[in-house]
Amino acid sequence: MARILNKRLLASALASIFMLHGGQASALGLVEAYQAALQNDPTYQSARHDNEAGQQNRALGRSNLLPQVSISYSKSKNRTDITQPNFLGQMSTTHPDYTSTSNVLGLRQPIFNLDGFARYRLGLAQANISDAQFSSRSQDLVLRLVGAFADAKFAEDQLALATAQRDTFAEQKQANERMFEKGEGTRTDMLETQAKFDLAEAQLIEARDNMTTARNNLAAIIGTDVTQLDGLTDDFQVKPMQPATYEEWKAIALDRNPDLVAQRYNVEAAEQDIARNRAGHAPRLDFVASYSKSDSETLSTRNQDATVRAVGIQLNIPLYSGGSVTAATSQAVANHEKAKSDLDAKTNQVLVELRKEYNLILSSASRIDAMVKSVNSARALVQATQQSVKGGVRVNLDVLNAQQQLFSARKDLAQARYNYLLAYLRLRSAAGTLSAEDLQAVAGYFVPGSAGNATTGILPISVPGVVHKTAEEKAKAPVARTSANDSARKELLALVDGWTKAWSAQDVNGYLDFYASDFQPGNGQSLDDWIRTRRARIQSHRQISVQAESPEVALDGDSATVKFRQRYKSNRLADETRKVLLLARQDGKWKIKQEVSEQ
Repeated sequence: MARILNKRLLASALASIFMLHGGQASALGLVEAYQAALQNDPTYQSARHDNEAGQQNRALGRSNLLPQVSISYSKSKNRTDITQPNFLGQMSTTHPDYTSTSNVLGLRQPIFNLDGFARYRLGLAQANISDAQFSSRSQDLVLRLVGAFADAKFAEDQLALATAQRDTFAEQKQANERMFEKGEGTRTDMLETQAKFDLAEAQLIEARDNMTTARNNLAAIIGTDVTQLDGLTDDFQVKPMQPATYEEWKAIALDRNPDLVAQRYNVEAAEQDIARNRAGHAPRLDFVASYSKSDSETLSTRNQDATVRAVGIQLNIPLYSGGSVTAATSQAVANHEKAKSDLDAKTNQVLVELRKEYNLILSSASRIDAMVKSVNSARALVQATQQSVKGGVRVNLDVLNAQQQLFSARKDLAQARYNYLLAYLRLRSAAGTLSAEDLQAVAGYFVPGSAGNATTGILPISVPGVVHKTAEEKAKAPVARTSANDSARKELLALVDGWTKAWSAQDVNGYLDFYASDFQPGNGQSLDDWIRTRRARIQSHRQISVQAESPEVALDGDSATVKFRQRYKSNRLADETRKVLLLARQDGKWKIKQEVSEQ
């Protein structure tokens, strides 16, 4: 019983322990999410109120053994008809009027009451059932929250992977186009890459929808919108199994699993229900006492005051109730057998779940290690295939397939890590030992501000014709002074502002002046064709309005990226899209090298 009561403290213990970790990052962490769920999750609030109601069964059962005290008061106006001989012997009728009052204070204390004692023990069992069910639902909140959190973060990781995959194919496509223009590539290569790029675009849209759905599911639990989540740590290590053997976990689960505890109390409650119904044949002995005061209570005591003090015992012996007691007892016996069968079924269910999660944790270390090796092998395969293409041994399609294999391996690695964390909690939930320390241990795998690279392993993939900087090269690059960065940001923001104004004013020459001489249009267009198309489109409208909202600037030496929300409106079209400008310094001025529109 003490363990069940301690389980009720899980929520408050977790909240008090995790208060030390709150407010450390703008991204939502598992700690903050749990604290919000305790206050806002409707399922948990329902369980909490249900438990509050269930605790009253103790008082209800105890009331059957305690004294019952009552008081009554009555006052009535009486008019009677009395017919009797008068003094002459003749029959005459009189109509006396009088007022009668009565005050009674009564007490009844059970001395021998098998029905009341059975109801008392039934109330205790029902309260204990409520405790165990609340313990189970409290643990279920942790599992639902971590599951929704992991799903949302996994969806974020998949969106990042899908974006990287789309960008990789976009770079491959541009490289194929340049090679084709130089006579070194084939149209088949271009079509293959275009097909992969289009598929990646579709997968990116699907990943974005999945992320939105996963975030909404998490928001329904925590009661607040989700914008960014903490990512997995770089140092992801599987914890040693404690206890080590399944038999130890099984013994703990049989003793402490809250669902099994609740079901055992259900069996006990069914036993007490049998006793309660059988008590319908048993005698009942009560101690009774009363104090009554009356005035003109009856016609014969009219105009008389009476005070009566009574103490005694009362014995009630039921003889026959039409067969209802026998039928109710038989029904209670059948329900007791049902409760025992339900306990056996629940035990089997818990042990199956326990074995499943135990095996999953045992294999997680080797599985995750294998996934890491798979990612490394897939990355090496991409690089080797690219070199083989240069040597004429492989073709462009082999590169695309290798890249697809790499992204699939990264996805499988992320899924394996999240599955391990969920199995870690589910094993302890099945054993009935899920505690604040367990949730805190899982929260330690998530790092505030992490972008999720530890999970997905997102790294740039080299594409023939496209140059990437390695992490080592970036580390060796000189770091610009803060003041220089601030100045560059101001220049870039001013460039975006001037670019939108020139576009809105339909100043085509001024608009085109913002683009670099080696601007890459994309979609297979040459720069001259793109300039002619842009000039014709801009001049064909009567009016144009372009705005760049919430620009974000990222600097990398003489290269920069500006992301913003573009609002476009003309006399023919109104559109809103996410725009990315890739810029570089040319002759001391920032110029647009590439322009990408996102969904």
